Amino acid sequence: MTDALNNLEPSGASCCAPKTGCCTAPEPKWSWKSFPGRDYLFSTWTIVLAGPVLVLLFDRAQFVPFVVFAVKAFGGTLPYIAFAVALIAWLKASGAEAYVGKAFEGRETQAIVLAALFGGLAPFCSCEVIPFIAGLLAVGAPLSAIMAFWLSSPLIDPPTLLITAGALGWPFAIGKAVFAVGLGLFGGFLVSLLLRTGVFANPVKTGSSVGGCGCGASPKTGRPVWQFWREIDRREKFGAELKANTLFLVKWLALAYVLEAALVTYVPADLIATVVGGEGLGSIVISALVGMPAYLNSYVAPPLLAGLMDQGMSAGAAMAFMIAGAVSSIPAMAAVWSLVKPRVFATYLGLGFVGAVLSGLIFQLAV
Repeated sequence: MTDALNNLEPSGASCCAPKTGCCTAPEPKWSWKSFPGRDYLFSTWTIVLAGPVLVLLFDRAQFVPFVVFAVKAFGGTLPYIAFAVALIAWLKASGAEAYVGKAFEGRETQAIVLAALFGGLAPFCSCEVIPFIAGLLAVGAPLSAIMAFWLSSPLIDPPTLLITAGALGWPFAIGKAVFAVGLGLFGGFLVSLLLRTGVFANPVKTGSSVGGCGCGASPKTGRPVWQFWREIDRREKFGAELKANTLFLVKWLALAYVLEAALVTYVPADLIATVVGGEGLGSIVISALVGMPAYLNSYVAPPLLAGLMDQGMSAGAAMAFMIAGAVSSIPAMAAVWSLVKPRVFATYLGLGFVGAVLSGLIFQLAV
């Protein structure tokens, strides 16, 4: 019997005691990765729901303002989400996404310049621009032009320009507008150079719903089928893309606005701005570092910084803080992380920080 058991054992396996009559495999060691429900526990939706629940449990007085702020901010972005996901789904179902990407071929320089200029006019904050970035990534627009738009768009728009001029003066407002376009151009052309080295091959994060291909052009004409609803396969593709991109953007932007509500509720804007007071190069660098994760609304920042400048804060530090905060607040970073690979994400943050410091230094010397 023992010999029979020995013959049945796989090579290299340890045998149990001969008297047991069977060999049992050792119980696997417990691992956190094998914890049931781990994926749900650390999902984005869990964090979105946990934020309001924690406020309700530990600070009930702030629960209603917290939820109202997040819901209003998210509601303001819904039109942009609806437009972006419908456009993505239409382009993919019709087979036109490849044509959109080809439209940029040989025109990258022009695309970067137009993206930086349009970004300066578009009335989007750092979170509202995310649906449009997702759409551009989905249709194959060059990353250089996307980065130009990504950097310049949250910095300035016509209403912000007027509010900034009223609180800080026209030199500050014009300077911010120039730096917005300049940062977009700087980031766009730098990414263009890096693309030629292969650094940003396949920039879209794996698993993101902004990648992939559509049904393709018509096999008969080789052209997009704009009236996609006439073909069942294209209608199904449209529905699938609409659902996938809606869930993707809603999930990550919901997280962004919950984080924004937490920052606005528990980190007062005047406290943030007070930390970055002072003059000199050090204050400009610190202002950019503090401004990056902070959330300071473009409509709130000008009058607040005007008061701090009256108390001795340098114009360069104020400019650096406004630039950094608009480009890379924590809510925006959460959404950006969902779209692109870490290398592109790090480049986005680096450009935001460097651009903020350079803007502050140049403005400090100019005024």
